[in-house]
Amino acid sequence: SQCAFWGVLRATGMYSHVALNMYKRMMHMSKDQARTLFERRVADRYGYMVTVGAFRRRRYCHHIPFSTGCEEARCRLGLPYSSPREPSMRIARTAFLLGALLPVTPALSGQEAEQLGLIQEHLLSELSSIAERYEGVAGLHVLDLSSGDRFAVRDELIFPQASAIKIPILLELFRRAESDPGLLSKRIEMTEEVRTGGSGVLGVLTDGGSALSLEDYAIYMILHSDNTATNVLIDELGMGAINALSASLGAPNTLLQRKMIQPEESARGNENLSTPRDAAEIMQRIANCELPMSEMACARVIEILSIPKGGPIRRPVPNAIPIAFKPGGITGVATVWAIVNVPDRPYVITVMSNYGGDGGAVIEAAQKAAYSYFSRLSGITEYGTRVPLNVKKRIRESGSGQ
Repeated sequence: SQCAFWGVLRATGMYSHVALNMYKRMMHMSKDQARTLFERRVADRYGYMVTVGAFRRRRYCHHIPFSTGCEEARCRLGLPYSSPREPSMRIARTAFLLGALLPVTPALSGQEAEQLGLIQEHLLSELSSIAERYEGVAGLHVLDLSSGDRFAVRDELIFPQASAIKIPILLELFRRAESDPGLLSKRIEMTEEVRTGGSGVLGVLTDGGSALSLEDYAIYMILHSDNTATNVLIDELGMGAINALSASLGAPNTLLQRKMIQPEESARGNENLSTPRDAAEIMQRIANCELPMSEMACARVIEILSIPKGGPIRRPVPNAIPIAFKPGGITGVATVWAIVNVPDRPYVITVMSNYGGDGGAVIEAAQKAAYSYFSRLSGITEYGTRVPLNVKKRIRESGSGQ
């Protein structure tokens, strides 16, 4: 009977109401009871909670020679499967069109995990609704840096990045400086030859009147989104090296393909691109200092990204909460890559949109939903009560549950 159920999943390619109805008939129970039981069994057996949604079919599942419909369905659902080519594989991070696979914290009992799952399902539903209501196309990825839980909506779609692509440029500068100590202090004169239009302030400086260090150019690039500073750094570092770094950080779809303010290159298809999942991967690496550079250099990167700025990602969050981020925006496009340092519950959020109007409203709405969720989990115990952070830290460090 279990294989028959997986067969429905194989036919539909998703955890759907068709599958639930079949499970209901098999188990002689109501649809809600069937759904609850199935989710619990998946959580108990595999350590993951499956939330209802229209799951995107994983492209690679079509190309694996599965021996049974069960194994293919398990692949598409994101559960462990076996095949002639891949004997045993656990898909730990599967993205869905309007859903996500959410790890259940092992320390929680069934009831507490179920309660937390309800809150998680509410957040995912809210994020999905925000994306669906947008007149264009929107995708996002939210990552709990404490638990590893992920909430994904269309997070594998590729979007133009506008100025958010400047984060990989910043990373490559500090990575390169590890082997070239004088690089950050290297000065480039501000001349008509390097001047670029668009956003920023350096474009109005006098010809030959100033010479800035590459580190200062990086600060202008992040704080003021200065296009002149960005192009100076691209010339110095090279697009190939910047893209190679992104790929090495687990973001192969993140591509810098043109300098700033080059509409002809955009028209030729040479756009700067990424996905919400790629951007979240890079921001997670930054937050955890899992970068090909020293901890001191990583801390400096975070410091630069955290210089106070405004914008839709900032508005829903109190000013006392630091956010390391870079937004981007061009006509019809709005993006942001961010680390939000909520005490005891920091998280990554990346939001991208195109084909639309007010993409900033999507960013603000997604951030409002995410902050509401994580701020409620800050200082929380396994039973949903909130205690002072210093008490929780002391108990955690002592290893005592008393």
